[in-house]
Order: sequence, then C-alpha cells, then structure tokens
Amino acid sequence: MSQTPSVVWNKCLSFIKDNIQPQAYKTWFEPIIPVKLTGNVLSIQVPSKFFYEWLEEHYVKILRLALTKELGSKAKLVYIIKMENTFGNKMPFTEKIPSSSSSTIKSQSIDSPFSSFASELKNPFVIPGIRNLQIESQLNPNYTFENFLEGDSNRLGRSAGIAVSNKPGGTSFNPLLIYGGVGLGKTHLAHAIGVDVKQKYPDRTVLYISAEKFTQQYVDSVKKNTRNDFIHFYQIIDVLIVDDVQFLSGKSGTQDVFFHIFNHLHQNGKQVVLTSDKAPIDMQDIEQRLLSRFKWGLSAELQSPNYETRFSILKNKLYRDGVEIQDEVIEFVAKNINSNIRELEGAIISLIAQSSFNKAEITVELAKEVINKFVKNNRREVSIDYIQKVVSDYFQMDIQTLQSKTRKRHIVQARQIAMYFAKKFTKASLASIGTQIGRRDHATVLHACKTVDNLSFTDKQFRKYVEDLNQKLSN
Repeated sequence: MSQTPSVVWNKCLSFIKDNIQPQAYKTWFEPIIPVKLTGNVLSIQVPSKFFYEWLEEHYVKILRLALTKELGSKAKLVYIIKMENTFGNKMPFTEKIPSSSSSTIKSQSIDSPFSSFASELKNPFVIPGIRNLQIESQLNPNYTFENFLEGDSNRLGRSAGIAVSNKPGGTSFNPLLIYGGVGLGKTHLAHAIGVDVKQKYPDRTVLYISAEKFTQQYVDSVKKNTRNDFIHFYQIIDVLIVDDVQFLSGKSGTQDVFFHIFNHLHQNGKQVVLTSDKAPIDMQDIEQRLLSRFKWGLSAELQSPNYETRFSILKNKLYRDGVEIQDEVIEFVAKNINSNIRELEGAIISLIAQSSFNKAEITVELAKEVINKFVKNNRREVSIDYIQKVVSDYFQMDIQTLQSKTRKRHIVQARQIAMYFAKKFTKASLASIGTQIGRRDHATVLHACKTVDNLSFTDKQFRKYVEDLNQKLSN
C-alpha cells in the first residue's frame, strides 16, 4: 500500500509530539503542511525562512529520527517556503531547500543558504549611507530606578522591573507588561529597566522602541521589500522594550510580524518589556494570540500615587534640580495635584517659573495662585464610590439597590450610567469598574457604556439624566 505525504507526516508528528513540550509543538509543528512524497523524500511547506532556520537549528535531530523511523535510513526532507507576497504579485514567493537532516551523518557540513543574508542585516535605526553596526539602545539615561521613587501605587511594577534587570530573560516575568493611566511613570520604568541592564550586562543588546515607531519601520520595510531584514534585526535583540503597545490595535500586519518576533525572543530566553495604558483584558482590536502571550508573564499596574508618594516625588525632584522650597509649600502642591506624576512635576515647574519671572518668593499663597490656574485646565479624577453615591442620590435609591442583581429597568439604567461615568472619569480598568459596581465582569461594563451612548441619542429623557449627572460630576 502506497503512503501519502499526510500519512507519513502525521506518523512523524505523533513521534515528535511525544518528545517535545506542548507549546513548542503547537508553535513549530502544527503550522507545517505536508506537500509531496517521492520515494524516500518528503516535502513540507513552512511559512517563512525564519521558521525553516528555527527548525533546522533546534529540531533537526528529532526530525531526523522521525523521518528515519517512517522512511528508512535514506530518508530526506525538503522544505518549501511559501510566503504571502505583499507587493501585488499574484504568485506567492516559493523556495525549496533540502533539510540538513537529509544527510543524516554529514548534516553539519551543509552550508546554510542564509549565511550571506545574515551578514547584510540592515539596522532600521541606522541613517542610510552611514555604516554603523552598533545598535543604539534608544534609552534615556536620566530615567533610572534611583529617581523612580517607590510607593504603594508602583511597588509591584518597580520590584518586578528590578528583578528583570538583574536577570533579563531568566525570571517568570517575561514578558513584563507595565500598564496604567497617563503620566504615572510607565515609560520611566521601562527605560530604567533598560538602563540597568546595560550597566550590569554591557554585552547585551537592549533596544527601546515605541509601538508607533515599530509600526512605521515595519511599513517602510514592506514598501522597500526588506521585511526579512526587519524581522531578523529584531530577532537579535536581547532585551526588547516596546512602549505603548496598545498602538498596535487594528494593525493586523504589524501584529503578525510582532507575534513572530515575540515568539523568537521568548523561546530563546530573551526579555520582552511592554507598556500600555490598558490591561490586556481591556485592549481592543489586538489579536487573541498576542493577548495570550502578553499574559504569559506579569502584568503590573501603576496607579495614581498617594499623598506620601507625591510628597516624596516632589522632594526628590527639587533636590535633583538644586531648588529649595519650604515643606509647607510642597505639602500644599502634593495635596492638591493628585491625578498623576507628570501633572505634579508640571505644577512645581510652573511654580518655580512664576517665582523666577516675577522675582517673588515661593510661598503657599503663590502656590495657591499657580495651582488654581493649573487645576482649572486639568479635570480632577473622581472615585468610583463617589460616582455611585451621586448616581444613587440622583435616582433616589441607595447604593445597595444600585449594585443589586435586580433587572428592574430604572435600576439597570442607573447602574449602567454609573458604569459609564466610572469609565469616563476614572482610570480604572473595565474589570475593576465591574467588580466595584455590583461584582459584574468587564463585558457587562462594556455593554453598559455602549447602551448609555445609544440611549443618549435616541431617548430625550435619558439624555437629560446623563447631562445632569455629567454636570454634577464635572464640578
């Protein structure tokens, strides 16, 4: 009975599956398609050159054993690389490469068809026309752990960052995803990790890149037909730091290439650090396979700093800048700017500038003037508890009723409005909002927000409820 490519390959897969980790099997063997069987030569289709290289480097022995078991000692394997063409041609790019496993004993003597390609690797950060093999880290040396002050709001993230910088790729915090609202120190902490790694491990290749710039580089590589150069460049990084990863939302091509780069780095023990303004569960238009990988390591939230941390941050900044201000002035600023660190530091800079320009002493009275103007331009954040109280009072019910499981229409609508304003006025995640308003899940909160938006357009009375409450919460 003659064998088919699928039958032979499935038997090989059964053997391989029993001898490697499930995740490795799923990543590197499930995408392979058996194409042709001619005598003792099996041809298989793989998605990319990198995929081929990875199999040859890491799984050539087990492939050889599996093939020999099914096709005998003279078994041979041929790879067919069939990559999707992104430049308008109807025919896909195809290339056939004999496996080094085909030569059994003499496999190590076969030259890699990519050796010349590797030597021409292009660095997307190098200016055209300037020869420079050095990869600049793009790190800001002023962002360090020393000036990233620890508090209850950031302790987990800072501790995880230090652990990662002590042993990049060697902890369970891989990837490390740092998330939180605007101005809470995500970028600072990401840079601090990179700076510390460079100091401790000068030979490691560290790269900081914003997701926006990564996307632009990828688009340029597609236009210039250098996509493989782009991928290979990022695969040689030891510590890759991607800022504002939520920017990848809706960009399927960039997500796909980042997925493959992420897999390569993670499986080679390289460190990946990500920052985002949302928790993975709240990211929209990000492929599920990417989101699942974001959750492999640790997701650490940076929250708004409490008063003690805000006071310490201001003291530290003033000390570093060589400026002396009375503690009572610092206390006043710390108490009245409570949204984020960026605004806190902005307020103190405005205060120093006013003092310098007007040649006036920095006093609490001057601080009041500056802060009053500053706060007018920055909406104060209100708590979820406060929102629930305002909404409950407005609809003349207690908070327990608002949070109850009842399906009475007016109570459901009040609860949905509370969720809507919690999303609008706070930086809490959808999951956190749902937990605090009646122990609902994030999907319920998302549905509530959409319902409020829709009813505000179609129901005049409902729109009045929303406008009244928006006025109360904005004051």
